[in-house]
Amino acid sequence: MAERIAYIVTHKRFAVSSPIVSQVARLLGAYGFSVTVLDSDSDGTQPAGRKGFSVDPSAEIVVVLGGDGTILRAVEIVKGTQVPVIGINLGHIGFLAEFESFEISKAIKRIAEKDYTIEKRMIADVELWLPHRPEPVHDWALNDTVVYHGANSPMIQVGITVDDVAVSSFGCDGVIASTPTGSTAYAFSAGGPIIWPGVKALELLPIAAHALFTRPLIAGSESSFGIHVLEVQGDDAVMTCDGRRVHTVPADSRITVRESADTLRLARLSGALFADRLVTKFNLPVVGWREQAERRIENGGPLQNTVGGSRASGTEKFIHFPHYLGTGGFNQAINDGLSEMDQYRMFNDFRADED
Repeated sequence: MAERIAYIVTHKRFAVSSPIVSQVARLLGAYGFSVTVLDSDSDGTQPAGRKGFSVDPSAEIVVVLGGDGTILRAVEIVKGTQVPVIGINLGHIGFLAEFESFEISKAIKRIAEKDYTIEKRMIADVELWLPHRPEPVHDWALNDTVVYHGANSPMIQVGITVDDVAVSSFGCDGVIASTPTGSTAYAFSAGGPIIWPGVKALELLPIAAHALFTRPLIAGSESSFGIHVLEVQGDDAVMTCDGRRVHTVPADSRITVRESADTLRLARLSGALFADRLVTKFNLPVVGWREQAERRIENGGPLQNTVGGSRASGTEKFIHFPHYLGTGGFNQAINDGLSEMDQYRMFNDFRADED
């Protein structure tokens, strides 16, 4: 019988002190796995184009204990193989993670029984063409490739191409070229749209562009984005891939981003839709203030404020998010004649104390 091989990738602080790591290793071992634990910080940030440690291609699963940053480390060691990755969220949002830490025993049982589906995520190929060098530096990104100004440079001047056709140029702090997976990461924070994972596309958006007309660009996966660093002021620009692999970028360098032949295989234990994940991870307010108030008055108790179900027990002072008062607090607010804005301020004051 072939040996079952599993890897655990976790953050350094969890590897040293968290009982969850030893719990997961013990559970996997009980199901017959040979387990190797890897520290996500073991090699730190690497130069772009450098190939590091890779998992045994015959491994069955890589279990990630941490947040999305730790998952990005796991992707580095499985790229080019068919080994799937599954995440246990010990971070904050954990958008790529499949389940939370309190579900570990049940989840490991299903992993051992191969009771999961595989979701393929697009990866981007990255080529950095440096001036006076005949061959490019090759890299890749699951989330994004970012080109930004150096530490002592106020901005960079860039030219943007799509399929080798010049479409724009401007001064900016930087440029993000993102996959659909990365659209909920840096690109989202910079004001870009969310792209569903099943959409084969690439997204490009500037960071703080000094121009009137700069909007995100979305191109099909058969297309490529080009970023030409026309001018730097002071230090050379910098390119990062997934925030982990770094290269300096002098003036007249060119970066090309296109779809890779490789994909990430994410193991999924549930059939939750991506829209469900958006609502859950970002705690989206799917029921408005007025509707919330009307239902509370009609029902006299907690209500369902998300697609997932009731968020209030009736004994909580506040619902965590969206900005709704819990049942007792809401009734008191009515008695006190508080407006919706007053209730909102009360919620934020409470959250500030809680944090």
